[in-house]
Amino acid sequence: MEKLKITFLGTGNAIPTEKRNHTGILINFLNESILVDCGEGIQRQFKIAGISPAKLTKILITHWHGDHILGLPGLFQTLAMSGYNKTLKIYGPHGTKRFISLIKELLMNIRINIEAIELSDNEIIKEKNFIINSYSMSHGTPSLAYSIKIPDRIHLEKNKIKKFGLPNSSILGELQRGKDIVYKNKKVKAKSVTYTEKGKKIAIILDTAMNNNAFKTAKDADILIAESTFSSKEKEKAREYLHLTASQAAIIAKKAKAKKLILTHISQRYEHNTSIIEKEAKKIFKNISIAKDFNVVTV
Repeated sequence: MEKLKITFLGTGNAIPTEKRNHTGILINFLNESILVDCGEGIQRQFKIAGISPAKLTKILITHWHGDHILGLPGLFQTLAMSGYNKTLKIYGPHGTKRFISLIKELLMNIRINIEAIELSDNEIIKEKNFIINSYSMSHGTPSLAYSIKIPDRIHLEKNKIKKFGLPNSSILGELQRGKDIVYKNKKVKAKSVTYTEKGKKIAIILDTAMNNNAFKTAKDADILIAESTFSSKEKEKAREYLHLTASQAAIIAKKAKAKKLILTHISQRYEHNTSIIEKEAKKIFKNISIAKDFNVVTV
């Protein structure tokens, strides 16, 4: 199974620090390079990480607050000067088309092809080898969380195919799709000549108050990346500003049966003592880490 590589290009919240840039999460797999949110200075983060932004295929915008999108104008200019020759697909909530149009106007005839696509709650983007789901969040402005999933894959077992004497024909495709076949008057069950390779799922939940869609987004995720802007001591502020606490992120991970939780969108108030939110979350869900800029995780 193809591995998914996650590179954290920015892990701070509204105010960046000397160690944390505004939000940007890059996910690479197959021939895809997908950026989730695009904080200010993102093109410099690409440079420091030693990654070419010219490989980008998609950008997923969670919402249009400044700390999540102000890197777009600079990124577009960098791509134009790098000879970017693909069509960059930018997905986001309601308003995305208008905002992309405004950025194009600001930059005056930016020389890259951009396709803006607006998504609603529980929309599905079906690609050949993977699926992206969008889910509405609660943040006082149109907001989305995303899951990216490579589905389970059925593989043929060559030795067993040979044992049954099956020819290299369309019947192998039937078996690989999980359908039983009849060959030379003998029934061959798909499960007797195939095995299933488990798929992989990443879920990304950024700025939002607690809501039921968060559990749908994170359900059975191999990795859940979630904001943890506040600790439980600031739960009233979290409620006021429509953000998650670290313990709420852990509750989502636990109830959704995610395998691992990575906390991000770290406030400057915890910059020098992230153990506060880490300990809080670990009381609820054990397999936790706190993202740092340029951390790389594979699944």
